Amino acid sequence: MKLNLVPARTGAAWVRSGLKTFWQQPLAFISLFFLFMAAISMVSVLPIIGSVIAPVLLPFMTLGLMVATSVAHENSNPDGLIRATRPGDLQRPTGSAMFVEVFGAMRAEWRSLVVLGVISAVYFVFAVMVTALVDGGQLMRAYLLDDAISPEVMASSDFQLARVLLMCLNLPLSLAMWHAPALVHWHRVEPVKSIFFSIVALFRNFGAYALFVLSWFGVFLLAGIAMGLVATVLVGVGALGAGGAAVAVGNILMIGTALVLAAMSLSSTWFTFRDSFDPN
Repeated sequence: MKLNLVPARTGAAWVRSGLKTFWQQPLAFISLFFLFMAAISMVSVLPIIGSVIAPVLLPFMTLGLMVATSVAHENSNPDGLIRATRPGDLQRPTGSAMFVEVFGAMRAEWRSLVVLGVISAVYFVFAVMVTALVDGGQLMRAYLLDDAISPEVMASSDFQLARVLLMCLNLPLSLAMWHAPALVHWHRVEPVKSIFFSIVALFRNFGAYALFVLSWFGVFLLAGIAMGLVATVLVGVGALGAGGAAVAVGNILMIGTALVLAAMSLSSTWFTFRDSFDPN
Protein backbone atom coordinates (compact mmCIF):
# COMPACT_ATOMS: atom_id res chain seq x y z
CA MET A 1 0.00 0.00 0.00
CA LYS A 2 1.22 3.51 -0.82
CA LEU A 3 -0.14 7.00 -0.44
CA ASN A 4 -1.33 8.83 -3.55
CA LEU A 5 -0.90 12.60 -3.82
CA VAL A 6 -3.87 14.16 -5.59
CA PRO A 7 -4.47 17.73 -6.83
CA ALA A 8 -6.67 20.03 -4.79
CA ARG A 9 -9.45 20.02 -7.40
CA THR A 10 -10.00 16.34 -6.61
CA GLY A 11 -11.86 17.40 -3.47
CA ALA A 12 -14.74 18.80 -5.52
CA ALA A 13 -14.75 15.67 -7.69
CA TRP A 14 -15.18 13.54 -4.57
CA VAL A 15 -18.28 15.52 -3.63
CA ARG A 16 -19.76 15.20 -7.13
CA SER A 17 -19.09 11.44 -7.16
CA GLY A 18 -20.64 11.07 -3.73
CA LEU A 19 -23.80 12.92 -4.72
CA LYS A 20 -24.14 10.96 -7.96
CA THR A 21 -23.65 7.60 -6.25
CA PHE A 22 -26.00 8.47 -3.40
CA TRP A 23 -28.85 9.26 -5.80
CA GLN A 24 -28.39 5.90 -7.52
CA GLN A 25 -29.61 4.18 -4.32
CA PRO A 26 -30.99 6.92 -2.02
CA LEU A 27 -33.37 4.70 -0.05
CA ALA A 28 -30.65 2.14 0.66
CA PHE A 29 -28.19 4.80 1.84
CA ILE A 30 -30.77 6.56 3.98
CA SER A 31 -31.92 3.26 5.49
CA LEU A 32 -28.36 2.29 6.38
CA PHE A 33 -27.62 5.67 7.88
CA PHE A 34 -30.78 5.69 10.00
CA LEU A 35 -30.11 2.11 11.10
CA PHE A 36 -26.67 3.05 12.39
CA MET A 37 -27.94 6.25 13.97
CA ALA A 38 -30.74 4.35 15.72
CA ALA A 39 -28.23 1.85 17.13
CA ILE A 40 -25.96 4.64 18.38
CA SER A 41 -28.92 6.54 19.85
CA MET A 42 -30.23 3.46 21.70
CA VAL A 43 -26.80 2.79 23.18
CA SER A 44 -26.23 6.42 24.14
CA VAL A 45 -29.36 6.55 26.33
CA LEU A 46 -28.02 3.83 28.63
CA PRO A 47 -27.40 5.29 32.09
CA ILE A 48 -23.79 6.31 32.84
CA ILE A 49 -22.10 4.06 30.26
CA GLY A 50 -24.15 5.05 27.22
CA SER A 51 -22.15 8.15 26.28
CA VAL A 52 -18.92 6.16 26.61
CA ILE A 53 -20.04 3.12 24.61
CA ALA A 54 -21.65 5.10 21.76
CA PRO A 55 -18.29 6.16 20.20
CA VAL A 56 -17.35 2.48 19.90
CA LEU A 57 -20.02 2.12 17.20
CA LEU A 58 -18.81 5.02 15.05
CA PRO A 59 -16.13 3.03 13.13
CA PHE A 60 -18.83 0.49 12.23
CA MET A 61 -20.98 3.25 10.71
CA THR A 62 -18.02 4.75 8.85
CA LEU A 63 -17.02 1.43 7.30
CA GLY A 64 -20.63 0.46 6.60
CA LEU A 65 -21.34 3.55 4.52
CA MET A 66 -17.99 3.27 2.72
CA VAL A 67 -18.70 -0.34 1.76
CA ALA A 68 -22.20 0.62 0.62
CA THR A 69 -20.76 3.37 -1.58
CA SER A 70 -18.21 1.02 -3.12
CA VAL A 71 -20.94 -1.46 -4.02
CA ALA A 72 -23.27 1.19 -5.43
CA HIS A 73 -20.48 2.80 -7.46
CA GLU A 74 -18.70 -0.26 -8.82
CA ASN A 75 -21.51 -2.73 -9.42
CA SER A 76 -24.62 -0.77 -10.29
CA ASN A 77 -26.16 -0.87 -13.76
CA PRO A 78 -28.64 1.76 -14.95
CA ASP A 79 -31.42 -0.69 -14.07
CA GLY A 80 -30.16 -0.93 -10.48
CA LEU A 81 -29.01 -4.56 -10.65
CA ILE A 82 -25.70 -6.11 -9.69
CA ARG A 83 -23.89 -7.34 -12.77
CA ALA A 84 -23.89 -11.10 -13.18
CA THR A 85 -20.35 -12.48 -13.21
CA ARG A 86 -21.25 -15.61 -15.19
CA PRO A 87 -23.97 -16.36 -17.74
CA GLY A 88 -27.09 -17.53 -15.99
CA ASP A 89 -26.19 -15.96 -12.63
CA LEU A 90 -29.13 -14.41 -10.80
CA GLN A 91 -28.89 -10.65 -10.63
CA ARG A 92 -29.63 -9.00 -7.29
CA PRO A 93 -30.86 -5.47 -6.67
CA THR A 94 -27.98 -3.18 -5.78
CA GLY A 95 -29.72 -2.07 -2.57
CA SER A 96 -29.89 -5.66 -1.29
CA ALA A 97 -26.28 -6.29 -2.23
CA MET A 98 -25.26 -3.17 -0.31
CA PHE A 99 -26.76 -4.49 2.92
CA VAL A 100 -25.21 -7.93 2.39
CA GLU A 101 -21.75 -6.47 1.78
CA VAL A 102 -22.00 -4.00 4.65
CA PHE A 103 -22.88 -6.56 7.30
CA GLY A 104 -20.40 -9.04 5.84
CA ALA A 105 -17.60 -6.48 6.15
CA MET A 106 -18.54 -5.60 9.73
CA ARG A 107 -18.70 -9.27 10.68
CA ALA A 108 -15.27 -9.91 9.17
CA GLU A 109 -13.59 -6.87 10.72
CA TRP A 110 -15.47 -6.53 14.00
CA ARG A 111 -12.39 -7.07 16.18
CA SER A 112 -10.41 -4.30 14.50
CA LEU A 113 -13.46 -2.03 14.47
CA VAL A 114 -13.97 -2.59 18.20
CA VAL A 115 -10.32 -1.66 18.81
CA LEU A 116 -10.82 1.54 16.84
CA GLY A 117 -14.04 2.18 18.71
CA VAL A 118 -12.39 1.72 22.11
CA ILE A 119 -9.63 4.13 21.10
CA SER A 120 -12.33 6.62 20.07
CA ALA A 121 -14.17 6.17 23.37
CA VAL A 122 -11.03 6.60 25.47
CA TYR A 123 -10.05 9.74 23.58
CA PHE A 124 -13.59 11.10 23.86
CA VAL A 125 -13.64 10.61 27.64
CA PHE A 126 -10.24 12.30 27.88
CA ALA A 127 -11.48 15.25 25.80
CA VAL A 128 -14.59 15.60 27.96
CA MET A 129 -12.48 15.56 31.12
CA VAL A 130 -10.25 18.30 29.73
CA THR A 131 -13.27 20.61 29.47
CA ALA A 132 -13.47 20.58 33.27
CA LEU A 133 -10.56 23.02 33.21
CA VAL A 134 -12.89 25.56 31.59
CA ASP A 135 -16.28 25.13 33.27
CA GLY A 136 -15.45 23.33 36.50
CA GLY A 137 -16.71 19.96 35.27
CA GLN A 138 -20.30 20.85 34.40
CA LEU A 139 -20.09 19.52 30.83
CA MET A 140 -18.12 16.49 32.02
CA ARG A 141 -20.76 15.56 34.59
CA ALA A 142 -23.50 16.00 31.99
CA TYR A 143 -21.80 13.68 29.49
CA LEU A 144 -20.30 11.07 31.79
CA LEU A 145 -22.64 11.08 34.81
CA ASP A 146 -25.92 12.11 33.14
CA ASP A 147 -26.31 15.07 35.48
CA ALA A 148 -29.17 17.40 34.63
CA ILE A 149 -28.13 20.86 33.43
CA SER A 150 -30.16 23.92 34.29
CA PRO A 151 -30.95 26.49 31.58
CA GLU A 152 -28.82 29.01 33.47
CA VAL A 153 -25.77 26.74 33.32
CA MET A 154 -26.30 25.99 29.62
CA ALA A 155 -26.47 29.71 28.89
CA SER A 156 -23.31 30.49 30.85
CA SER A 157 -20.19 31.55 28.96
CA ASP A 158 -18.02 28.91 30.66
CA PHE A 159 -20.33 26.09 29.59
CA GLN A 160 -20.50 27.36 26.02
CA LEU A 161 -16.70 27.70 25.93
CA ALA A 162 -16.42 24.12 27.20
CA ARG A 163 -18.64 22.92 24.34
CA VAL A 164 -16.49 24.76 21.79
CA LEU A 165 -13.35 23.28 23.36
CA LEU A 166 -14.84 19.78 23.13
CA MET A 167 -15.61 20.29 19.45
CA CYS A 168 -12.02 21.40 18.83
CA LEU A 169 -10.59 18.47 20.78
CA ASN A 170 -12.76 16.01 18.83
CA LEU A 171 -11.47 17.29 15.48
CA PRO A 172 -8.20 15.27 15.66
CA LEU A 173 -10.28 12.19 16.46
CA SER A 174 -12.40 12.75 13.35
CA LEU A 175 -9.27 13.08 11.22
CA ALA A 176 -7.71 9.97 12.73
CA MET A 177 -10.83 7.88 12.12
CA TRP A 178 -11.55 9.20 8.60
CA HIS A 179 -9.82 6.34 6.78
CA ALA A 180 -8.93 3.98 9.63
CA PRO A 181 -11.95 1.60 9.29
CA ALA A 182 -11.45 1.39 5.51
CA LEU A 183 -7.73 0.69 5.89
CA VAL A 184 -8.32 -2.25 8.23
CA HIS A 185 -10.94 -3.65 5.85
CA TRP A 186 -9.49 -3.19 2.37
CA HIS A 187 -5.76 -3.12 3.13
CA ARG A 188 -5.62 -5.24 6.30
CA VAL A 189 -3.75 -2.54 8.22
CA GLU A 190 -3.51 -2.91 11.99
CA PRO A 191 -5.89 -0.54 13.85
CA VAL A 192 -3.21 1.67 15.44
CA LYS A 193 -1.27 1.95 12.17
CA SER A 194 -4.47 2.73 10.30
CA ILE A 195 -5.00 5.78 12.52
CA PHE A 196 -1.49 7.02 11.72
CA PHE A 197 -1.90 6.46 7.97
CA SER A 198 -5.27 8.21 8.02
CA ILE A 199 -3.79 11.34 9.57
CA VAL A 200 -0.82 11.31 7.17
CA ALA A 201 -3.13 11.01 4.14
CA LEU A 202 -5.18 14.01 5.22
CA PHE A 203 -2.15 16.23 5.77
CA ARG A 204 -0.33 15.16 2.60
CA ASN A 205 -3.47 15.85 0.54
CA PHE A 206 -4.58 18.83 2.59
CA GLY A 207 -5.69 20.89 -0.41
CA ALA A 208 -8.01 18.20 -1.73
CA TYR A 209 -9.53 17.48 1.67
CA ALA A 210 -9.96 21.18 2.42
CA LEU A 211 -11.83 21.65 -0.86
CA PHE A 212 -13.87 18.51 -0.10
CA VAL A 213 -14.99 19.98 3.23
CA LEU A 214 -15.65 23.41 1.74
CA SER A 215 -17.68 21.89 -1.11
CA TRP A 216 -19.83 19.96 1.32
CA PHE A 217 -20.25 23.12 3.38
CA GLY A 218 -21.56 24.80 0.24
CA VAL A 219 -23.99 21.93 -0.40
CA PHE A 220 -25.24 22.13 3.20
CA LEU A 221 -25.59 25.91 2.93
CA LEU A 222 -27.59 25.80 -0.30
CA ALA A 223 -29.83 23.04 1.03
CA GLY A 224 -30.31 24.98 4.28
CA ILE A 225 -31.31 28.12 2.37
CA ALA A 226 -33.77 26.13 0.24
CA MET A 227 -35.34 24.43 3.26
CA GLY A 228 -35.40 27.75 5.10
CA LEU A 229 -37.43 29.26 2.29
CA VAL A 230 -39.82 26.31 2.37
CA ALA A 231 -40.14 26.58 6.14
CA THR A 232 -40.80 30.33 5.85
CA VAL A 233 -43.60 29.67 3.39
CA LEU A 234 -45.08 27.03 5.67
CA VAL A 235 -44.86 29.33 8.68
CA GLY A 236 -46.64 31.98 6.62
CA VAL A 237 -49.34 29.46 5.79
CA GLY A 238 -49.64 28.68 9.48
CA ALA A 239 -50.05 32.35 10.27
CA LEU A 240 -52.92 32.49 7.78
CA GLY A 241 -54.84 29.81 9.62
CA ALA A 242 -53.28 26.42 9.04
CA GLY A 243 -52.12 26.36 12.64
CA GLY A 244 -49.05 24.66 14.09
CA ALA A 245 -49.19 21.81 11.59
CA ALA A 246 -47.42 23.88 8.92
CA VAL A 247 -44.68 24.86 11.39
CA ALA A 248 -44.27 21.22 12.44
CA VAL A 249 -43.95 20.14 8.81
CA GLY A 250 -41.33 22.83 8.26
CA ASN A 251 -39.30 21.62 11.24
CA ILE A 252 -39.51 18.02 10.06
CA LEU A 253 -38.29 19.05 6.61
CA MET A 254 -35.32 20.89 8.11
CA ILE A 255 -34.31 17.98 10.35
CA GLY A 256 -34.90 15.39 7.62
CA THR A 257 -32.83 17.37 5.13
CA ALA A 258 -29.96 17.67 7.62
CA LEU A 259 -29.95 13.91 8.22
CA VAL A 260 -30.07 13.10 4.50
CA LEU A 261 -27.18 15.48 3.85
CA ALA A 262 -25.21 13.82 6.64
CA ALA A 263 -25.80 10.44 4.99
CA MET A 264 -24.66 11.88 1.64
CA SER A 265 -21.46 13.34 3.04
CA LEU A 266 -20.53 10.15 4.90
CA SER A 267 -21.17 7.99 1.85
CA SER A 268 -18.84 10.15 -0.24
CA THR A 269 -15.84 9.47 2.02
CA TRP A 270 -15.17 6.20 0.17
CA PHE A 271 -14.00 8.21 -2.84
CA THR A 272 -11.48 10.05 -0.67
CA PHE A 273 -10.13 6.70 0.51
CA ARG A 274 -10.08 5.15 -2.96
CA ASP A 275 -8.01 7.95 -4.46
CA SER A 276 -5.70 8.43 -1.47
CA PHE A 277 -4.39 4.89 -1.12
CA ASP A 278 -2.95 2.53 -3.71
CA PRO A 279 -3.10 -1.18 -2.72
CA ASN A 280 -0.17 -2.06 -5.03
